[in-house]
Amino acid sequence: MTPPPLLPLEDALARLEEAVQPIPGYEQVVLNDALGRILDEDIHSPIDVPPHTNSAMDGYAICGSDLPTEGETTLQVIGTSSAGHPFEGTVQPGQSVRIMTGAMLPPGADTVVMQEHVGLEGETISIGPHHKAGQHVRHAGEDLARGQRVLSRGRLLTPADLGSLASLGFAETRVKRRLRVAFFSTGDELRPAGATLAAGEIYDSNRYTLHAMLSRLGVELIDMGVVRDRRDAVEHAFLDAAAIADTVITSGGASVGEADYVSETLARLGRVDFWRIAIKPGKPLAFGTVGNALFFGLPGNPISAMVTFYQIVQPALQQQMGMEKSSPLRLHAVCSCPLKKRPGRTEFQRGTLQREENGRLVVSSSGAQGSHILSSMSRANCFIVLPAESAGVQPGEVVEVQPFAGLI
Repeated sequence: MTPPPLLPLEDALARLEEAVQPIPGYEQVVLNDALGRILDEDIHSPIDVPPHTNSAMDGYAICGSDLPTEGETTLQVIGTSSAGHPFEGTVQPGQSVRIMTGAMLPPGADTVVMQEHVGLEGETISIGPHHKAGQHVRHAGEDLARGQRVLSRGRLLTPADLGSLASLGFAETRVKRRLRVAFFSTGDELRPAGATLAAGEIYDSNRYTLHAMLSRLGVELIDMGVVRDRRDAVEHAFLDAAAIADTVITSGGASVGEADYVSETLARLGRVDFWRIAIKPGKPLAFGTVGNALFFGLPGNPISAMVTFYQIVQPALQQQMGMEKSSPLRLHAVCSCPLKKRPGRTEFQRGTLQREENGRLVVSSSGAQGSHILSSMSRANCFIVLPAESAGVQPGEVVEVQPFAGLI
């Protein structure tokens, strides 16, 4: 039977975007528990920030009309305004108030002269020319105006976001509930790390990398371990996973023609398509539903599983989590070594990106590019993204890179 044509990566992502829906449900959390969560409401400022017009410098608050155009002017000091302790009077022409950074600008004043530019003698100050009316003043609402939208629903909350919420008086906020993801490996040959290997057995690495990648997404993890190659065991694993999770992920054994029970079980229990995606590594992918849960079947080779997860599965999970859509960070760098490639598939080769003393970004291969060579992924800090039409790269050519730091 002739296999179906390869599906371009962009088409696969478009299909997923159309098929995946955000999960329902939210929870109210205190700010200290909100870091890395997905905001489930638009946040509008209930106040002006800053709440009052204040000084940007330590100095003296004066009327801008008192500033001299030449020579010096002398003003009387009538009081002090400090943070939390505003001056209660009104500044008239010919008067000034000693003011601290962040302190409320007293009525009548509209300008601050830095203390370094003022001559002080007793209860009077002298000011020279070259100042501007309105200088060194922060106006009420200059950062945020009352009613202004501050954060949008779907935002991944950062430390700065939590600081902004606190500055508005919010002690808690509403976030999406965590996505529940169940995952397991299948195969009689797989053994967990730390076990003793018998003849023909190998360690299960994919479950550990999946655990780590999912942990960085902030989902609720359900590690179901290794499922043996028995029809009843595979069926029970899928049914149990679909009953408790929003998404089920497996690695290996989910391609057409695989000599195990995964494909057979999926055909019975779910609605699953088997895609051949035009990327390397990571061509095979299974996607569909099992019960009420989404299902992703990743390739078995370690690098193929990671590439497929980052390029295809992670964007779908982020959409399912209700996160606002964003494009992964990609940069351009000069390649310092030759890279082999045949036209036809977009390749994600492992690379090491660094900045030279002159500021130029340079990337090189992190080692052998076989889809089973996990050590080259460990040594790398980026993907070198080679388009489908590329026939290889020569030293000195500019390539596109995707830093691992931008993949969460």
